[in-house]
Amino acid sequence: MTSGRPREGSGRRVTLAQVAAHAGVSPSAVSFVMNGRTDQRLSAETFERVRRAADELGYRPNMTAKTLRTGRSGTVALVSDFVASTSFANSMVRGALEELRRQDTLLFTVDTQGEPELEEQLLHSLIGRHIDGVIYASMFTREVALSPLLRSVPLVLLNCVSKEADTVPAVVPDERRAGFDAAELLRAAGHDRHIWFVGTLAPGRTGGHAWHDWNPLALTQRLGGIAERLSQDGLALAGEVPIAEDWDAVDGRSAVADLLSSGARPTALICVNDAVAVGAYQALRAAGLEVPRDVSIVGFDGSQLALMVEPELTTLALPQEELGRRAARLLHAPSGDPSPVLVRMPLRSGASVAVPGR
Repeated sequence: MTSGRPREGSGRRVTLAQVAAHAGVSPSAVSFVMNGRTDQRLSAETFERVRRAADELGYRPNMTAKTLRTGRSGTVALVSDFVASTSFANSMVRGALEELRRQDTLLFTVDTQGEPELEEQLLHSLIGRHIDGVIYASMFTREVALSPLLRSVPLVLLNCVSKEADTVPAVVPDERRAGFDAAELLRAAGHDRHIWFVGTLAPGRTGGHAWHDWNPLALTQRLGGIAERLSQDGLALAGEVPIAEDWDAVDGRSAVADLLSSGARPTALICVNDAVAVGAYQALRAAGLEVPRDVSIVGFDGSQLALMVEPELTTLALPQEELGRRAARLLHAPSGDPSPVLVRMPLRSGASVAVPGR
């Protein structure tokens, strides 16, 4: 190699020509190596010399020039409502990051808090940076109205589907199958006509006020899966118990307390999520009932709450990291299939399900 390393702290950008001189190769050879070209019959030894020279000189490719030359910036944006700024669903971001890292792609993450005007501002800013695509995500599975700006870039929906009857690719959890699996678990344990569902919405409600009253698709899909499995044995839910305000432990406790005070004696409860299930534990304990000796409980989401109750809650987990990975993979390599990608929700077995005592 030749000498001529730029002085440390000079503040000058190292050029491709300087790397070529330092490695003793042509500038075109450096360009081929830096761009990962393998069709120019360069030897492994040349690749190694160029990379070593680039490291020694502190060479960094000019990304603006590369974007102009290739039409790709090596960056993707994940635009969501509350995913990145809450603890409920930000594992989806981690899954997307892991997959994009393998693709040598950077990820911008922005949250809109569900505000349309803020979303438009952020999209204008991101698209102006020549991003290669957008992963548009929702904290919980729902239908979304897409900004026309999103039609100008490659797009994949994460944990949501489009309201429009179009072919925007989407990756969502298989909520219906999760409901089916929850009912299957209870049927296998021998539960039949005394299974109740806790967590439907009160009349006139479409969702939690904290989340803009958005209609959660998970509710109807989980109920649909439960009904499908029970109907195979000529059964149906004993009833559905609405929550007052939100799917949290406080409302779960109140809902189950009201159910018990009505004279109902369930052998099993399927709760809309783990938080409501925690409230169910509390209400049962207050009534002198034990889980699972008197009442079995199944939840959904696979949150840390499932580990914080005694006995540990059995729950169908949201595969959030896998959802993020699949979305990033689909953005990088579109399948051409317009159907949503359904990711199965795995069962996390606790000790909250047993053979009914009566």
